[in-house]
Order: sequence, then structure tokens, then C-alpha cells
Amino acid sequence: MARSTGPTPCLRLRATASPLVALPWREPLAAWSPQSAPVLDVALGASRHVVRVVQAGDRTWALKELPRWAAEREHAALEAMRRRGVPAVRPAGLVTADPGGNAVLITEYACDSVLWRTLLADLPDGGEVHRARVHEAVAVFLVDLHRRGVFWGDCSLSNLLFRRDGQVLQPLLVDAETAEVRPSLTDGQRRHDLEILQDNLAAGLLDLAAELHRPVDLEQVVDEVRGVSAEYARLWEALHAEPTFPFVRRLDAVAEVGRLNELGYAVDEIQLTGVGDGGDEVRLHTVVAHRRHHATELQRLTGLQVGEGQATVLLGDLRSHRLARPAMSEPEVTRSWLEQVLRPAVDRLRAAMPGPRDLVQDYCDLLEVRWLLSEQAGRDVGDEAAVGVLAAGGIPSGAAAELGHTRAWTVGRPSASTQERRRTA
Repeated sequence: MARSTGPTPCLRLRATASPLVALPWREPLAAWSPQSAPVLDVALGASRHVVRVVQAGDRTWALKELPRWAAEREHAALEAMRRRGVPAVRPAGLVTADPGGNAVLITEYACDSVLWRTLLADLPDGGEVHRARVHEAVAVFLVDLHRRGVFWGDCSLSNLLFRRDGQVLQPLLVDAETAEVRPSLTDGQRRHDLEILQDNLAAGLLDLAAELHRPVDLEQVVDEVRGVSAEYARLWEALHAEPTFPFVRRLDAVAEVGRLNELGYAVDEIQLTGVGDGGDEVRLHTVVAHRRHHATELQRLTGLQVGEGQATVLLGDLRSHRLARPAMSEPEVTRSWLEQVLRPAVDRLRAAMPGPRDLVQDYCDLLEVRWLLSEQAGRDVGDEAAVGVLAAGGIPSGAAAELGHTRAWTVGRPSASTQERRRTA
């Protein structure tokens, strides 16, 4: 950016980012410090550009200085991703000065997020199961990108942040310099992205092991990288398969829709067409929409807007509440769950852990910790014990192995049977 004697910078900001106008834009971003701007000291991934995280208004923002053409290109890519519902940071503005110089790209800072390296470094030795969960999230993320026509180009996990969403992880793209948004991708483009991801993942695992002075099992690294590709292929096939079956078994189409719903995908339309000339076989084609099936269902029932992973946990809790009240209608059960279960628990969490928090995520954690404590005690210990553990910033003894406890978060995904046993009343 130009210095104070240079041209006046041009600011293009979303209305929500208007407090940023007060920042010292005539100074180069590299010169910003806590003494001259509301710069925050936060851990950042490796970047060849100057990056600053600042607090302005009631929000936190990430600022990255790069050549103007690159900043404008990345801003356009992020904006296109936002419109397509891609899990990426939201663009908030551009600050430019000299047409041939640099610009500052502004995005909303992803609070409550963790770098990939930090997440894996915090896992205990032998945390293969939990690394697999991280890598599964990456595979699902790449499928989401490709379904929306996004060619990543540089599938580096250093360009991702991870947020907790219920008991799963949601990657978030934070660097889209090489990304291209197209109407659709060819098989070759998808394979190219996947190959780059495998190479970068393998290199990252080896580098991290060396950094932490941990022994390296090359065969295990290869298996983990192949596991990402296998999970990607499995999910892609599930979303694009066109199974055939006899017309008399056409209700199998309903089961196929349910299978996609279990994966979190909403289905907008199904098509059954005959195979061949006058045969009895039909082919099923599904038009798959967004990966927010459970979130949409929870919003329909309760009005709550949460993440897909959080919605899966909450719907399981609501289902358990309903099973204990067979005489009540669905609206009555939903109202009872909201008023007698969810809201009182959230109030206890808010009182025990004040400050800005994702209380829905806290409630998902409460359910998990309560179940683990109850398993250890051989009885239902209730919410208060679980709230106390969460407020203390810990998890019960023996739970780390199941949850995959890290200093950053608790990473885990309970089985369906675990979710069904959450509550009995």
C-alpha cells in the first residue's frame, strides 16, 4: 500500500465491514502494529504475503496484501464461492491505491477455527483414528468444492482452517489465490486436484512428524493418503451413481434417497427412466442439492439455524426425547424439547462459560460428555456434571481415547447407536 505521501486509497467494503474505514490505510500493512492499529496476535499459517488480523467494530477481520490483480481475482473467486455456498471465508472488501501496485483483500476472520498442522500436532501419539477423521473431512470438503464447480488448483492443507460442527469437522478455505470457479469440472480436473492433495498431504504428514520428532511409518502415511482418495471416490460415486432395478422394485428409489440424506445431502428430484426398449428395468437419477439435509430438517421443526453436523446431533437428541413421549404429537414434542431440554441446558452453559461462544456447539459437547460420564458411572449423571467438566475446560478421565482430545478441541464422532442412547428422558 502507498505510504502517507502516496495516493489516497480506495476502499470498497461490505456494509458490515464499515468500521474498517478508521484503520491507517495510508500506511503499508507490514508496518501495522498494536500501537498503530487494532492488530491481534493470532496464530497464522505460512503465507508469502503480509497478513494482519484486526478487530474493528464487533468483528474480527483478516487482511492480506498482495498484487492488485491477484487480490481482485481472489476476491471475485471468494464472492462466487459465497454465492454457491462453498465453505470458504467470506470476502468483505478490497482496498486499492496505485493501479499497478498492491491491494489489501479483506475477509471475515474465521473465529473458533484451527490450522490443520495445529490440529494434528495436538493429537496424541498413535492418533491414527482421529487423523482419519480429519482426512475424511478433507475428502468431503473436496467433493463439495468439485460439485460446485470449484477447481482448487493448489490443494494445500495450509490453506484450510477447521471448525467443529457437532461431532465432525468442517474445513474452511481461507486462501483462494489459485481457485477457479467454473460451471462444472471435468474428470481430469478433479483427478488433478486430488493428486495434488495427496502429494501435499503426504509431504505435510512427513514434515509434521519431523517437526514433532515423531517416528515416521512411510507405509502408514501412504495408507492414510490413499484413504483420502478412497473416501473421495466413495462419496463421489454415491452422489453420482445411477443404479438400475426392476420396475416392481421402484420403491428402492426411496431407500436411495434416504441413503443420500444420511450422508447429509438433500435430494431435489428423482427420475426413473426405462432401460432399453420395453424392458422391465429402470434407472434412477437423483438431483442432489446442498449438503444441509439435517440442518434444513431441524430448521423446519424448530426454527434453529445451525451447521449440518450440529443439526445431526440435535436431531438425535430430539428423536430420543420423542421416543420417551409416544403419546405427544410432533409439534408438542418439539416444543417440549426446546423448552424443557435445550433452552435450560443452554442457559446453564451460558452462566458457566460466559463470553462469546457457540452455545449450540457447547450443547453438542455437553451431550457427548454427559454420555461418557454416565457410561463411567453406570447411571445418568445429568447435565450439571457435564457442564462442570466443560466449564473446567476438560473431559472426564478415560474419555480422551473415544473423543480424540486435543489442546485445540475435542475431535470425535459418535456412532449412530451412541447418539440414540444420548437421552432416555
